[in-house]
Parts: sequence; structure tokens; C-alpha cells
Amino acid sequence: MKILVTGAAGFIGFHLSNLLLEKGFNVIGIDNLNAYYDVQLKKDRLALLKKHKLFKFYKKDLKNYKSMELVFKEHHPDIVINLAAQAGVRYSIENPFAYVDSNLTGFVNILELCRHYPVKHLIYASSSSVYGGNKLTPFSTNHNVDHPVSLYAATKKSNELMAHTYSHLYGIPTSGLRFFTVYGPWGRPDMAYFSFTKDIVSGKAIKVFNHGQMQRDFTYVDDIVEGIYRLLDKTPVKNENWDERTDEMSSSFASYKVYNIGNNQPVELMKFISVLEKEIGKEAVKEFHEMQAGDVLITYADVSDLEKVIDFKPKTSIEEGLKQFVEWYKTYYK
Repeated sequence: MKILVTGAAGFIGFHLSNLLLEKGFNVIGIDNLNAYYDVQLKKDRLALLKKHKLFKFYKKDLKNYKSMELVFKEHHPDIVINLAAQAGVRYSIENPFAYVDSNLTGFVNILELCRHYPVKHLIYASSSSVYGGNKLTPFSTNHNVDHPVSLYAATKKSNELMAHTYSHLYGIPTSGLRFFTVYGPWGRPDMAYFSFTKDIVSGKAIKVFNHGQMQRDFTYVDDIVEGIYRLLDKTPVKNENWDERTDEMSSSFASYKVYNIGNNQPVELMKFISVLEKEIGKEAVKEFHEMQAGDVLITYADVSDLEKVIDFKPKTSIEEGLKQFVEWYKTYYK
């Protein structure tokens, strides 16, 4: 079976590609290696993937349809996993057009290619950010998600709507995954846990927003990719009699499904910092700030849908996850 993974040099894409290769799948990796964060980190991830004989890599940009079509035409993938996107909530305020290019134009190209080169399953990354200003927790896929607080969140909600349309019109089975604050070794330097570690190690002050009064459903990357792997053959089944008054909002009359994939266990930001300090062996110098634009107070995933379908629930504790990350960080940055 051939699986095409976009964003293969990215954090989750790297870990997922590695797992799929270990399971014996042929993996076609695509990434544009953009400079949003350290390109060398992406190249180092790729170098490890390229050691596998079943891995083939193409440096391509999702927004270039014709270039992407060459890969589909050559390989005819059975499954497509779209993890490529312009990431980052705060960066979307500074550079909105990057999100339109990658997350909207790029995604419609993926949908069109899956239409013209039919696939068994399209799995794509959504985000917990779609819950925006929602107050009711844990966040459920049955909750309304029409109140985003960042352009990044709006593009991810748009992806879900676009996927539903293509599932309905062209019968493409699509599964959207709302990721909740993914962390771990080989992570993204723009994420708080990574920048906190860098600053604590170097003795710089860390910026603690909303005076630490926030909670995040931190999810370890191994749990995330295990969940994706178990979903490969769980193609959504359309419910011909779907009725929004009685049926789940995360399913449809189309072969479409949306899942939360998170730890189902929010952690106070100050506790998170405390665990990180313990693993690093050094206390952080803290600067307390007001809430940032586009940020939310809490993320908390209801993962009952996912558990029901794949008999799996993320379970790595923040203590174990941060221990693994700090060990990797010290080794990688020597």
C-alpha cells in the first residue's frame, strides 16, 4: 500500500512517516521545507526518513497544482494524509496570506487531486483551535465551531467544510483530526514547550501569558501518530438518513467524519512549567504578561468518538512526555 504524507519533514509528519515505514508501508513524502522555523531541523528529520528504502521524498509546494499532480500521476497513492499547513496562531495575525496559500489553496489542490486520482481515504489535519471562544468543556465534535478567534482557526474550519463538500460531491472518504497541542521530541521550535526549554537552558526569561491562568490538553506525539495509524482503514461510512436534529454533527450523509485527538486531560500552564523545570534541572525566570490576541483560555478534548472507532485513547502523562522531549533536546542541541 502506498501512503502519501504531506508535511513529511514537519513534526507530526516525520513521526507518522517513521511509524508507517516501520509497519512496512511505502511512504511518499512531500514538503516544501519553508523557513517558518529552522529548516535544518526539517532536513535532519528527513535524513532519518531517507534511511528507509520504502521512503521517497519530493520537495514540492501544495499550492502548485501541476507540480503536485506529477506525484499523484506517478504513484497513485492509496491513502493521502495531509499534514502540510502553515502552522501557528500568532503568525496568522502577522502574515495572513501565508495561511490562504497553504491552508486553503493548498488543501483544495489536495482535494482535487484525490478526486482525479481516487484514493481509499483522505485523512487531514484540523485543529483544536476551531473551538475558538467556546466555553463548554470538554470540547466535543458535536459542539458548534462557528466562533474562531484566529485566521489559522478559520482556515482549519474551512478545511473541514471543503472536505465535506468533496466527500458529498465525489464520494471521497475524508477524516479530519482536530489535534490538541501536540508536543514531543523533534518538535516545533515555535511551540511554547520548545521555546521555554531553550530560554530556561540559556537563562533567559520565559513569557507567561495571561499570568499563567491557562490550561492546555497537551498530547504526546507518539499517541497522535498511533491514533492516525489506527484510523487508516476506518473509512467513514455515510448515513443516508442523517438528520442534524438527532445525529452526530461530526458525521454526515456523506462519507465524512471529524475526530478530536487529544489527551483528554488539561494541564495548568504553571504545572506544565514546573514539570519542565524539574526535567531541565533549572528554575525558569518568569515574565508575566496579558493574554495574547488569538489565544484561548483552555483546550480540553472529548475523545469518546475516537476511542469508540479505534479502541485507543492517548495516555502519555505530561511528566513522561516532557522527560522524553528534554532528553531529546539535550542530545540534539548538545
